[in-house]
Amino acid sequence: METVETIALMMGVAWASGINLYATILVLGWMGSTGQMVLPPELEILADPTVMFAAGVMYAVEFFADKVPGVDTGWDTIHTFIRIPAGAMMAAGAAQGLDIGPAAELAALLLGGGLAATSHATKAGTRVLINTSPEPVSNWTASITEDLAVIGGLWAALNHPWWFLAGLVLFIALVVWLLPKIWRALKRIARAVRRWFGGADDTGQAAPGATDPAQRRRDVLKELYHDADSGSKPS
Repeated sequence: METVETIALMMGVAWASGINLYATILVLGWMGSTGQMVLPPELEILADPTVMFAAGVMYAVEFFADKVPGVDTGWDTIHTFIRIPAGAMMAAGAAQGLDIGPAAELAALLLGGGLAATSHATKAGTRVLINTSPEPVSNWTASITEDLAVIGGLWAALNHPWWFLAGLVLFIALVVWLLPKIWRALKRIARAVRRWFGGADDTGQAAPGATDPAQRRRDVLKELYHDADSGSKPS
């Protein structure tokens, strides 16, 4: 493989694994088994029928789990320990195409792990925010969009590597802008949860209305929605 194509594949599998590992394995395995691409030696195992069957079963489970509010967040939490290492390992396997020895594989391992962690954190954090919405449509929309992004991203990485790398740079720039906002929103949700259970506020004092369920509900809704719009801190 050409250097640019190898780098695009290396970054593509890491990025996609952080979003949906099982879809990534299925796409690469299917393309390798049908001769649409030549997998690097370390990734040839992905085309094994047993591996593809296992990935297909897990993808079917994730397809439904990823669309249920709350369940998707639990699923993402568990897969923090699966997607990131797998993305790093597959990136290292793809780096064999660079043919510059163990140094390339170690660099790919580090870069792939970091990229998989970035895409995973972006997905998981965004899902927590989506789950504050009372309707399920947004979960389905986000999940299907993520699956299509993985398939389209891998296709672009294999067929139009320069375009994929340009898109990846834009993705990283978006993440740099987005993650601080997600973090602030997650802290707002944590405050709302403390209010819901009648816990202390940020000053360590008991939350106003802690013993009044109706007031507590109003406080939670204010924390989640009103403060997000106004940008003010809760009183």
